Amino acid sequence: MLQYFIRRLFMVIPVLIGVSLLVFLLVHITPGDPIRIMVGLDATPEEIDRIRTLYGFDQPLYIQYWQFISRAVFGDLGMSIRQHMPVTTLIFERFPATLELTITALFIAVIFAIPLGVLAATKQHSWLDISSMSLALVGVSMPGFWLGLILLIYVALPSSFFGMFGRGPAFLEGVRVLLFRFDPSVILDSLRYLLLPAISMGAVLAGLITRLTRNCLLEILKQDYIRTAQAKGLAKRVVIYKHALRNALLPIITVVGLQLGILIGGAVIIEVVFSWPGMGRMIIEAIRRRDFPLLQGSVLMMAVVFVLINLTVDILYALINPKIRYD
Repeated sequence: MLQYFIRRLFMVIPVLIGVSLLVFLLVHITPGDPIRIMVGLDATPEEIDRIRTLYGFDQPLYIQYWQFISRAVFGDLGMSIRQHMPVTTLIFERFPATLELTITALFIAVIFAIPLGVLAATKQHSWLDISSMSLALVGVSMPGFWLGLILLIYVALPSSFFGMFGRGPAFLEGVRVLLFRFDPSVILDSLRYLLLPAISMGAVLAGLITRLTRNCLLEILKQDYIRTAQAKGLAKRVVIYKHALRNALLPIITVVGLQLGILIGGAVIIEVVFSWPGMGRMIIEAIRRRDFPLLQGSVLMMAVVFVLINLTVDILYALINPKIRYD
């Protein structure tokens, strides 16, 4: 198992190098001079050259890339041109908000999608099956930002509970206050702002998991060992949840793990729609302001998280599925 983990870990290194190179090149071929934007139109050529030298933009691209990647290995992603703060500090200020939104969206998707998929599989060809699959198809087909706008107009706007824009207190802080002070006000204030963007993000994933759960469970229910369990007289609930669903969850776990990385990367649009102060909004602001160090560091951080999530899914799948060989 250790050898398998080490091999997978070494396979991550060239992926991260390739991602960092791609991010660096895409940022530098983007139209617009960040130094000119920063200093304004009234700056003299001497001031522009001085600031360009200060940030290293006068060096050849290969030297800039080497400086960027050599500092990034030690956690130094440079200084933000516009905010004059370390990029790492800005990322760690915004990343918890994106992670909170993503995990909540994943939780909402899983908690609704798996029971719905099980219901559709056990009631195949019934009106429950048709309704569930129709709802899942709508969820898969519906753009998250469109659903977000609909929720803002028809749910948040007429409601006195839901907040429309921004973020309330951190959800974990609300849980801590609820457990130690028995005060639900903080967690309710957090949910006011968290639920609608999380539903908008999780709708597509919920539709995907529902369809996948139904298809996997239908395939498992045709296996010989399921018929054997039924012939022994085991209760239908035991056959479905103890024998069939446990095996059907293997591909579902893989998809959920991969989709978690996609959700983190895809949070950009939802965060803009709901003015959620996360990594997505920060990346959009960095693009708009041509803040190259902040943009490079943020995208690289998202790529690292995505790759590490994929690595974790591979390891978990190897632990769960004994058919995978470690040698």
